Parts: sequence; C-alpha cells; structure tokens
Amino acid sequence: MRKPPSPAQLAAQVNAWNRQHAVGTKVSARRDDGTSHITTTTSEAWVLSGHSAVIKLKGTSGCFLLNRVAAISADHTVET
Repeated sequence: MRKPPSPAQLAAQVNAWNRQHAVGTKVSARRDDGTSHITTTTSEAWVLSGHSAVIKLKGTSGCFLLNRVAAISADHTVET
C-alpha cells in the first residue's frame, strides 16, 4: 500500500500549483470512473484538513483532488 503524502509534501504540491496556475486555468479533471472532463479552476489549491491537496472547479460541487487535475496549455495539450 502506498504511504500517504506528508503535510510538507502536500504543501509543496499546493504551492507549486498556485505558483504555476492562476484561478481560472483551464483543466482536465479525472473522475472516479476514469473519465475526464474539461473545466476551469475557481479557487487556488489548498490542503484540506491536513490530508489532501484540493481545488475547486467550475461545475463541481465541493472540492476536487489536485492529483486528479491537469492544466491544459494554450495549444490544448494536457500538462503533466
């Protein structure tokens, strides 16, 4: 079983995302069933309750796990 990320790792993930991507960034978000949908961010990323890096997305209730979100570049490719 994979070890969960530490609070420091989560903070680094959130800080990196927020430095590289503004609110309103176009993203591809992977759902639980494996399908993806295109949307935009409506918040900065943050660490939720010390255990998950999350972000809010347009058209999604609540927050979305940041590791399931990938920015879409100007040439319409998904950034990894």
